[in-house]
Amino acid sequence: MVFDVLLEKLGQFPILDIATVSQISDEPKQNVRVQLHRWIKSGRVLPLRRGMYTLADRYRRRELSPLFVANEIYRPSYLSGLWVLSFFGLIPEMVTTYTSVTPRVPRSFTNHLGTYRYSHVKQGFFFGFGRKEVQGTQIWLADPEKALLDYWHLESGEWTKDRLMTMRFQQGDIIELQKLLDYAGRFSSPRLLRTVQNWSAVVENT
Repeated sequence: MVFDVLLEKLGQFPILDIATVSQISDEPKQNVRVQLHRWIKSGRVLPLRRGMYTLADRYRRRELSPLFVANEIYRPSYLSGLWVLSFFGLIPEMVTTYTSVTPRVPRSFTNHLGTYRYSHVKQGFFFGFGRKEVQGTQIWLADPEKALLDYWHLESGEWTKDRLMTMRFQQGDIIELQKLLDYAGRFSSPRLLRTVQNWSAVVENT
């Protein structure tokens, strides 16, 4: 397969995988692997993770959002935790690592678009997210209430008022307290329910 053929058939695809390239090009997978490796060395193709790639910007016909990549390179998953807390302005820091949760084993990947970290949650905790348009791209994103709970759940230890204050939470008015309590109840975790109570008290005093 020559590169011009790849562009003609797959230039509109934001993300490529070996199976798709093999199917559309009618080339054996081993041949595809060898050719992709050559194109990576020449800078025409960029790796996103093992087995998943994208065309370099000058060849791709569609813009590639790092947020779309976060959803696609490890599925099922949705953006949550610190990145989402920063996105909603709940914490003052800018978070550059794209944090997600998944019912699969935890993984992390780094590519030219950034660092992606996936934390494991039980299947029963895989809720509280939806399809939202962000920066012109449809992505799976946690509700701000669920992003808080995912973060508190995944970080060990008691979330005391003092510990919560170190997070410098802000814009707490965007959080629906009843929704936060309802979501916390689905975890069946006394620790999380205590955390919600402590967080409410901290936000009221800020």
